[in-house]
Amino acid sequence: MQLPVVYQKAKEQVFTIWKTLQPLLTVHVGLASSAKAIIILEQCGKNKGYQEMDACGFHPEGGCCMLDGPEKIESTINMKTLWKNISVEGIDIIFSRDAGRYICDYTYYASLFYGNGRAAFIHVPPLSKLVTAELLGKALQLIISEMLKQCGEESK
Repeated sequence: MQLPVVYQKAKEQVFTIWKTLQPLLTVHVGLASSAKAIIILEQCGKNKGYQEMDACGFHPEGGCCMLDGPEKIESTINMKTLWKNISVEGIDIIFSRDAGRYICDYTYYASLFYGNGRAAFIHVPPLSKLVTAELLGKALQLIISEMLKQCGEESK
């Protein structure tokens, strides 16, 4: 599902995903337009600091995602473990604890909030001669497969 670059609509759609589908894990993928051949595994979402305007010219009241939410929420997926154990030829994978204070981080935080930490966020580079759709698809398939293995271990 493609989410809009609009804070409130993205948050509503994330809520709907969790309420109606009740997934084991929700994996969000966002574009890191400045990244060349790097996939970024994001560990946590932040609740405050959303001052940049969205596609409709709005930002959340008080720059906050959830008024009574914690400052940050960690994913139940250990991104550092993924980062250490996965390699894909032709693309670097890095670990991050800051998804940026825009729609990506906002959406991630909302999903972590509604899903009790059972969400993941992956920043990907734009497609290019170096990063083809096939390469990116294979990398995402490998990463998500490893995430699901972690989910399986948690449920035991």
